Amino acid sequence: MSKTLFDKVWDSHVVHRIENGPDVLFIDRHLVHEVTSPVAFLGLKNRGIPVLYPERTFATADHNTPTRNQHLPVKDPLSANQLKALEENAHRHGIPYWGLGHEKNGIVHVIGPENGITVPGATIVCGDSHTSTHGAFGAIAFGIGTSEVEMVLATQCIMQPKPKSMRITIDGVLSEGVTPKDVALFIISRLSTSGATGYFVEYAGEVFRNMSMEGRMTVCNLSIEMGARGGMIAPDDKTFDYVKGREYAPKGAAWDRAMAYWKTLHSEPGATFDREVSFDGDEIEPMITYGTNPGMGMGISGAIPRAESLEGGVATYKKSLAYMDFQEGEAMLGKKIDFVFLGSCTNGRIEDFRAFARVVKGRKKAPHVTAWLVPGSHKVEAAIREEGILDILEKAGFELREPGCSACLAMNDDKIPAGKYAVSTSNRNFEGRQGPGARTLLASPLVAAAAAVTGKVTDPRELLVSELV
Repeated sequence: MSKTLFDKVWDSHVVHRIENGPDVLFIDRHLVHEVTSPVAFLGLKNRGIPVLYPERTFATADHNTPTRNQHLPVKDPLSANQLKALEENAHRHGIPYWGLGHEKNGIVHVIGPENGITVPGATIVCGDSHTSTHGAFGAIAFGIGTSEVEMVLATQCIMQPKPKSMRITIDGVLSEGVTPKDVALFIISRLSTSGATGYFVEYAGEVFRNMSMEGRMTVCNLSIEMGARGGMIAPDDKTFDYVKGREYAPKGAAWDRAMAYWKTLHSEPGATFDREVSFDGDEIEPMITYGTNPGMGMGISGAIPRAESLEGGVATYKKSLAYMDFQEGEAMLGKKIDFVFLGSCTNGRIEDFRAFARVVKGRKKAPHVTAWLVPGSHKVEAAIREEGILDILEKAGFELREPGCSACLAMNDDKIPAGKYAVSTSNRNFEGRQGPGARTLLASPLVAAAAAVTGKVTDPRELLVSELV
């Protein structure tokens, strides 16, 4: 019987199947941060048990970290205590720990791929919903709760019901100015935030094959925003080239063995999915959200849909527009914005900064716009400097902050004030997500850059230059 990519990876990690119940799944890599791990480690302490395989767990500080003056003590007492707890727990159990100032520090879903922790065919979990990012490598990756973090620390296994499978195929060629972020927002706008609930998604087709690894990470990152348990893309030569030589990737004979296995990781002809969805890449344009969930997105040149054109939820829809102070039928182009955020585990990688710089080069930041440009890791920060991108940004009136989750979720100092509009390259635009009363417009780095220099929602295709130098 032909197998899907998802079936191959899942089935190879099942330790035990419980009749009419979940599978016991072995976990290859476990990523932890300061927010969802303290209670899990406390559970181990109270039970008097160690971390079973500390070498399979990796700890970094990211959610509650400031993005300025990281060399100084963290001011917020709760954040400081969580960071201290993570450091102590990691050292107690012999877990690699990359805290503030460490050269490997950064957002958990950025540093995993950077350091070769993320590899094809692995099972990867973290106490964070956007763990789905790592599926870009042909891994099964998903977020877990604090009690499950404790379970993985103690047993290196987790109990999970096997999700259904969905394949989303997009063929065709993306137009100039259309990025992987736009592809993901387009899919979510078509399927809704619950359209993939209960499924693990495989992305297939020409559009995804043509994407860089960083682009694939962006797409898989946003799988959770349409309700999916996770998303994955079959590994190929791009994947293998990206992984090869990274610190925690296999070396020598181990690499050869790994490659022999990794090359089998694809859905076989005739494999059956529980649901198939197809789109045409030619119909996707730069996207922007107008409401309070990621599914409320539209092509940037369009108009906000009218309630009568939607299926159900009219009251909720109108409440969302009222929160945003938008009207049905309005254009998004030209709307004044106050903040721009470039960063997060969705768009905080070097390619995102290259794209942003491509638009702002030779221009100036709009005077009334506050821009937070936050690299996803110290390695990204170093590349920004080495490639001359920092010079472009500074000449345009921008400053670079230090790595962290920043304004994605307002668990640190970077909060959008109430009533202000932020064009954000992050992943969620819920009410208050970026700060109490904040109004978030999700978009790509290109759309964010265009807004940053014009001070309003602008089609980036009008501003694109051919190259950075």
